[in-house]
Amino acid sequence: MPLQRTLFADEHNAFRETCRTYFAKHAVPNNERWAKEGIVDREAWREAGRQGLLGFAVDEKYGGGGVRDFRFNVVLGEEQIRAQATGLGFPVHVDLILPYLERLATEEQKERWLPGYCTGDIITAIAMTEPGTGSDLQSIKTTAIRDGGYYVLNGQKTFITNGIHSDLVIVAAKTDPAQGAGGLSLIAVERDTPGFERGRNLDKIGLKAQDTAELYFSDARVPAENLLGEEGQGFVYLMQNLVRERMTIAVAAVAAAEAVLDLTMEYCKSRTAFGRPIGKFQHNRFLLAELATEVTIARTFIDRCIEDHNAEALDIPTAAMAKWWTTELQTKVVDRCLQLHGGYGYMSEYPIAQAFIDSRVQTIYGGTTEIMKEIVGRSLGF
Repeated sequence: MPLQRTLFADEHNAFRETCRTYFAKHAVPNNERWAKEGIVDREAWREAGRQGLLGFAVDEKYGGGGVRDFRFNVVLGEEQIRAQATGLGFPVHVDLILPYLERLATEEQKERWLPGYCTGDIITAIAMTEPGTGSDLQSIKTTAIRDGGYYVLNGQKTFITNGIHSDLVIVAAKTDPAQGAGGLSLIAVERDTPGFERGRNLDKIGLKAQDTAELYFSDARVPAENLLGEEGQGFVYLMQNLVRERMTIAVAAVAAAEAVLDLTMEYCKSRTAFGRPIGKFQHNRFLLAELATEVTIARTFIDRCIEDHNAEALDIPTAAMAKWWTTELQTKVVDRCLQLHGGYGYMSEYPIAQAFIDSRVQTIYGGTTEIMKEIVGRSLGF
């Protein structure tokens, strides 16, 4: 018997049923079409808003549920992964964006954006990565120069999740290019801002239903009141949110590994070769035993990290450990499980094939495995 999780209370289990029902009704029937179209329906976002899946952590006065408990984020993320509803950019909207708006937005900004955030009428994104920067945020070249009551933005961003649908984009830009990281600020750019254009919906090898775009700013004039927090503190704000981002990815990695392993064990019971289920062959049985053990270890570690993060006690090196180890494990589990499916695992209509191509980016975004190991190594004094 697998270890019983002790992380959740009755309210989390009830929320899980709500999430599971939503994805079964509004995502699973559309996943294939969304993947072909390269984007999900906006109505799916609005329905999620009506079900209370987007704004549960937002203050009630802005239309949210007023519940700040990362375990609800975990439940939403786990159920989304199990439904293979990877096109819906909820993790960015719910996990990544809200902390910036909660901590940095003025009362006027909150009143302007948070109600639509909760209903799904305002879809959010964050724009850090540029064609030449990747993980090197200090080298960002996009500028936001003050001109009277406006910031004038110039530059380009790429690999932006929710990039096509987004109505509000938090843009990392240099307000004082001479100051390096100290000149970085966060500017909230709204959809109809003059000079702000979306490029193509990028053609990825996986996560086909998720709109991932290039963004262009050409003398885009953004009202000065759209500055988030203080000028020159953008790099600090981004660093403060990295633990949450990496935990979100780690949670998804373990959920995906568990889902793929469950799927494969069922396959190994029903698929026969040489007169018996393929799971009965010693090599396959041993492989499944190894994967089950490693996934259980990952689950135990991540659940402890979730507890610490909920108590605001999870540090950056431990979050880096969680991110790199679970995502590398996810790719390993998916690879081994695809092998057990044989030729059928290579067929696109099989869920294991979809899991294989979707998993590959996990070790890249949110900080590559190499960057994560560098963070851990430095924390050890090297």
